[in-house]
Amino acid sequence: MPRGQKSKLRARERRHQAQVEPQNPGLQRATNTESIQRGHIDEKVVIMVYYLLYKYNLKEPIRKAEMLREVIQMYRSHYLEILQRAAEHMEMIFGLDLKEVDPYRHIYILVNKMEVSCDARLINRIEIPKTGLLMAILGVIFMQGNCASEERVWQTLNVMGLFNGRKHFIFGEPKKLITKDLVQQKYLEYRQVANSDPPCYEFLWGLRAHAETTKMKVLEFMAKIHNMVPTAFPSLYEEALRDEEERAQARASAKARTAALAKARSSAIASSSSHSKRV
Repeated sequence: MPRGQKSKLRARERRHQAQVEPQNPGLQRATNTESIQRGHIDEKVVIMVYYLLYKYNLKEPIRKAEMLREVIQMYRSHYLEILQRAAEHMEMIFGLDLKEVDPYRHIYILVNKMEVSCDARLINRIEIPKTGLLMAILGVIFMQGNCASEERVWQTLNVMGLFNGRKHFIFGEPKKLITKDLVQQKYLEYRQVANSDPPCYEFLWGLRAHAETTKMKVLEFMAKIHNMVPTAFPSLYEEALRDEEERAQARASAKARTAALAKARSSAIASSSSHSKRV
């Protein structure tokens, strides 16, 4: 639409509002009051996000009574809305799920979407604020056929407010984060496309990404971002199911090998003990 027409429409809308407002002073006051209250609720959501992060860092359970007293205060009637919106932010931005572990006393904990193994805890673990970003990148890679061009990844990051060369207040320098930090930590693989001139690059899942999350969990995360369900992506859902089956078979095989080794060790010990007694 031409700029002049847009200006005329805005001016016409302002004139219309000016004509309506004097005729409905009560309605206008109610609208202003509702707008102010909505602003206070939005602020409570932000405070709740910081409170949840604080509790997570302290490794303390999150209790409803404490949230009401320390965060919600006079907005108790909006408790569920505030908590739900804060939980959505925790999941989408930080990759943390809010789980209720005691429905009677309303006690919650935050669970990292990345299943960090015992061995991984001993080395450089990914920082929590970056987990949500990593899940989004893993999702793009999965949805692009398990290999995404750097250009495609940056398109997603731009939508999230991250730009190459522009420092982010949470994630720092995005280029360094995705091409160096997460690569060094084995969450991402960053490689040059074969025979590309000028050189182009692409991303794949790293070894630790395969070990600490699954295609199904990443698909669920991406589906939630798009307000959809995983089955809305049939081919990806089928691939994620196959991945789950393969992982289950691998776990069963590993368990069987461990049991066989334990049995063999037990038999060897028993045989050695019996031989010693005969001697």
